[in-house]
Amino acid sequence: MGGGVYSEHLARRGCRLHLVDVSARLLDSVAERLRAAGLGGSIAGAARESAACLESLASGAFDAVLLLGPLYHLCAPEARRQAVAEAARILKPGGLLFAAGINRLAYLRDFFRMFPRVVGARRTFHEQYLREGNLDPGMAPPIGFAHLSTVAEFRELFAGAFDQVALAGVESFAMAWQPTLNDLTPEEAEAWLDLIDRTGQTAEGLGYSDHFLYIGRRRGEPG
Repeated sequence: MGGGVYSEHLARRGCRLHLVDVSARLLDSVAERLRAAGLGGSIAGAARESAACLESLASGAFDAVLLLGPLYHLCAPEARRQAVAEAARILKPGGLLFAAGINRLAYLRDFFRMFPRVVGARRTFHEQYLREGNLDPGMAPPIGFAHLSTVAEFRELFAGAFDQVALAGVESFAMAWQPTLNDLTPEEAEAWLDLIDRTGQTAEGLGYSDHFLYIGRRRGEPG
């Protein structure tokens, strides 16, 4: 759920929302954000729970589920699989899942940029990282405990319960210059966003991006 940007975006479009986060502080912050924006009526419920265990949420109750953070903060493979299984459980057949992951190479790029001369001291860690994709606060303080993915691994995570609608690189070729979009006219920005959208699902666009976005449709016939 994070800071509530997506929640507010959806609420302004008439969606009813059930807020879920492991942090009570974030839940309260997002609820207050929505109320301050005059959107408090969009909150159908709130639960302090892990994405891997949504005990308070009924099966087949939701049209869409957003996993835009949990999958790169769950380091154990079984926890990530359980989060996806829980998303599938609470979705209606035909419902949509939106899930975010982080490109495994993003850490190596930033490490090279900031600490190019200490790579030898991390040789053993990097071998393990390339196999497993896990980070911890000792190795990557800004993100802390995290799991960074490959394209193949990320796609496979959803294959059991979802039909892929799209798998895209969020930033694509504009990755390093995202703030530039804020200085463009709406027409200029829309033209660039169209090109990002058109190239983001290519192998090149996925490889260029820091973040992956998976959109999948829950298998089964709508009731």
